[in-house]
Amino acid sequence: MNFSPKFIVFNWITLVSIYLVVVAGSFVRISGSGMGCPDWPKCFGQWIPPTDSSALPADYKDIYLEKREKKVDKFSSFLSTLGMSEQAQDLKSDPSIYVEENFNAQKTWVEYVNRLLGFLAGNFMLIAFLWMLFFYRSSGLVFIAFGNLILMAIEAWFGSIVVATNLLPWTITIHMLLALVIIAVQTYILYRISPLLQRKVQVPKWMLTAVWLIFLITFYQMFLGTQVREDIDALVKQGYSREEWVDALGLPFFIHRSFSWLVLIGLSYMAWRNEKSFKVVLIRAAFIVLAVELLTGVLLAYADMPGLVQTAHLIFATVLFGLLWVSILRFRTKGITT
Repeated sequence: MNFSPKFIVFNWITLVSIYLVVVAGSFVRISGSGMGCPDWPKCFGQWIPPTDSSALPADYKDIYLEKREKKVDKFSSFLSTLGMSEQAQDLKSDPSIYVEENFNAQKTWVEYVNRLLGFLAGNFMLIAFLWMLFFYRSSGLVFIAFGNLILMAIEAWFGSIVVATNLLPWTITIHMLLALVIIAVQTYILYRISPLLQRKVQVPKWMLTAVWLIFLITFYQMFLGTQVREDIDALVKQGYSREEWVDALGLPFFIHRSFSWLVLIGLSYMAWRNEKSFKVVLIRAAFIVLAVELLTGVLLAYADMPGLVQTAHLIFATVLFGLLWVSILRFRTKGITT
């Protein structure tokens, strides 16, 4: 089936908007703005948040604490129905969840912009789904697009859980990994509708196997990265300064760093073989992105983890994830064995 250029471009815009949500989410983390809006989907009960605390009632903390308690109770009940009674009880008994922050206009608007980008990406996905439903139903992609739209809705709902639980670490991890799944599905849709991405790339079987392995390690690396970020959050609560973080981090940080070397070695070998024989642009691009990604990792480890570098680290990791996934979709091994 031939898809219109406008539809293809719109889906590219949709993918970029999803990436922007990930970037904005990272900036929210490094700026400490995750609780800039204590409720969801509104912000301080308003669609356009206030710019000064004088616009809020004197007891606004009590108001939003009560709402938080109700949402935590509902989420705990949901966890119990899934057989996670112990986690539900730990959630309800965690005193850090019920701490309300003072109003901070800068943090509020950083979080608000993040939500606006999420709303924009969600609406782009909705429009793309309706476009496909009305004009390309026979493509076989309608259910995939609908499924990804449902995932985006779940992601938005889970964002409210992240807020309700006062940025409980494991909820942030799930929030991030679900975003990667949404990116992967949207990329697959683009692969199916874009003639440019459908062009097959002939590579030897070992290269496709290596890309799969590096892709899976990269996904696990991003999971470990969220674990490291959770450990940092815990250290901050304990009073550790930024300069002390690296020395105090636990096993996930050292595994994360070691696996980085594994990815570097594997992709370096692939890049070397690629430049000698195959000249595949995707492998070249992935190696360049990985090099920059590892540079940001070195800065995080040895330059006291500057905030903007944390955002850059996540951006390049997510781009690498996307490049490797596109490589898996486009690579074919028939006829090449060397």
